[in-house]
Formats: sequence, structure tokens, C-alpha cells
Amino acid sequence: MNQRTNAIFNNFRRSYTWIFVSLRSSGVPNNIIDSTFKEVIEFTLINTSTPTPPNPPNPSNRWSNWEDLGGVLSFGPGVSSWAPNRLDTFVTGTDNALYHKWWSGSRWSNFENLGGVLTSAPAAVSWANNRIDVFGRGTDNAMWHIFWDGSRWSNWESLGGTLTSSPAVSSWSRNRLDTFVRGTDNALYHKWWNGSRWSDWENLGGSLTSAPTAVSWGNNRIDVLARGDGNRLYHIFWNGSRWSSWQNLGGNITSAPAVSSRASNRLEVFARGQNNQLMTMSWNGSRWSNWSNLGGTITSDPSAVSWGSNRTDVFARGRNNAMWHIWRN
Repeated sequence: MNQRTNAIFNNFRRSYTWIFVSLRSSGVPNNIIDSTFKEVIEFTLINTSTPTPPNPPNPSNRWSNWEDLGGVLSFGPGVSSWAPNRLDTFVTGTDNALYHKWWSGSRWSNFENLGGVLTSAPAAVSWANNRIDVFGRGTDNAMWHIFWDGSRWSNWESLGGTLTSSPAVSSWSRNRLDTFVRGTDNALYHKWWNGSRWSDWENLGGSLTSAPTAVSWGNNRIDVLARGDGNRLYHIFWNGSRWSSWQNLGGNITSAPAVSSRASNRLEVFARGQNNQLMTMSWNGSRWSNWSNLGGTITSDPSAVSWGSNRTDVFARGRNNAMWHIWRN
């Protein structure tokens, strides 16, 4: 039902742009316009047809079709998950505010405005049940942070730095956060929360041509990936005692990568290819796979998360600037 509602809404918005322009010029906020039209469409569908499930069953290990989740994104989305069958997505809107849309296990919410003024895609992570931390670059090029503690959203806080990319974040234990950004010298920088205070920025070297992405698949383990020279994918990791050297994984990607992990010592990487399609490669515990093509037409860096050993969800901005979703069981 959510997918059908969004498809009808996006077609209506493209065909009757003047209505939306007129409402905005009258001072009606974008989120109110969008939610009102969608609620009318959904009400009509529910009362005139038999609804179909938002995520129809698909064969094991098969990717779903692409799903349009609406919105108007300025950058790529961010995503986190704090429980099985729970997804929290975050986007920067056309007003540079942070917006939040979540999957409750049965349906998608509307977009929620969390304020702020961001100049990058957001990054999000969950380190405990009903806990979410979100990061983005502000107008001063510093890294800004907001969090959900289970009952309310915090105020925005500045964590400093001078970012030339959107941030990335991972967590390998409760109340532990590791953030990563590209600096003005194109090197990778690392700043972490140890449970009581934030560290200073640490220079991890490299020569990045995109934002980084990060994931933790075990205690005291972090994997960071980014696009580097020649549009190739580069990888660095923390093994609990030291950082590895940078590893060239090849490829020819046109976006920052995204990474998720389904299990210990397993990685799935996603990036935009030469024809704007979504590409993926994976680490099976002993070797890297070749790249494969998942199709679609994306216009941003992707983001990815896994909430179970047999589940991966990927999000990106599409040609209509809405948020698109693909998933695999």
C-alpha cells in the first residue's frame, strides 16, 4: 500500500507541479503538503481496492524490486536499525533540515522534521534498543550530532572538525561510537565516543575522493571503505589493536560506497556504477567477490543496513529525487 501510494503521489506531483508551488508560496510547509496528499491517496486506495503488502514475499537470497518511498532529497539517505524488522532512515531536505522516516515492522511512517541545517547526507547508527545517533556536516563544515534516547530527540551539538564530505559512523559496543570524515587534505579522519567523552580527531591517511562508510561486525572491529584514486574502492580496518594499511579493492565506482554486515566477518558493499545502477560486492570471510549489478537508476551515494543474518536493506536517491529502497532476504 505504501509503495502504491508513493507511486501515485509522485506521478500527481509531476503532473500538477503548479499546485505544490502555489501551496508552498502560500506558506504551507512541504511536509504538510506531502503528508496531506498521501493520506488522501492512501484512504482512497484502502476504500476502493484490496491492499497489497509493502514488502511482498520473494524467493530466498533474491533482491526485491525497487520501492519509491517519496520525499525530496538534497543528498543521499542514511539508515540505521535498532531491532529486527525496524528501519530508521534520515535525509536532508530541500530546506537543509534533517528528516526522519521509519519502518515500524508493518508500515512506513511519514517524514518527520528534526530541524538542523545540514550541508551533507546524514549518517546514522544504533548501539542499543531504541537508541539512534545521527551525524551530518553543518554550514560551518563542522560535524553535528543529534540522538534519540528512546523517548525524545536531543538538541544538536557541534563536534568540530573541518569536513569535506558527509560523515560515517559505526558502533562495536554499547555507548561506543566511531565517526569518520574526509578532511581538507582528503585524508580519512577518525573521532570516537568512548562512553564518557569525545576524542580528538585522528588522521588515518589515505587519499579519498568520496565520503567514507563504516561498519562494525564484532567487538572492537571496524571496517572503513571509500572511493580513492582512479575511482577504485579502498578499504582499511581496525582489528582491536591497530589500523591496517589501505587495501585497493578495484572497481570503477561513481559514488561513495555503502557497507553493511549480516554476520561476523561478513561484509556487503554497495556503490553507484558507471551507468548510475547500483553495484554490489561482498566479503565471505576469506575472499572478495566480483562486482554484480542490481539495476536501478540512482543519483546519490547509497546507504545500507542489515537487521538480521538474512536481511539487507539499501537506500538511495532516485531520478525523481525521492528515496528509493531495495532489499534482500
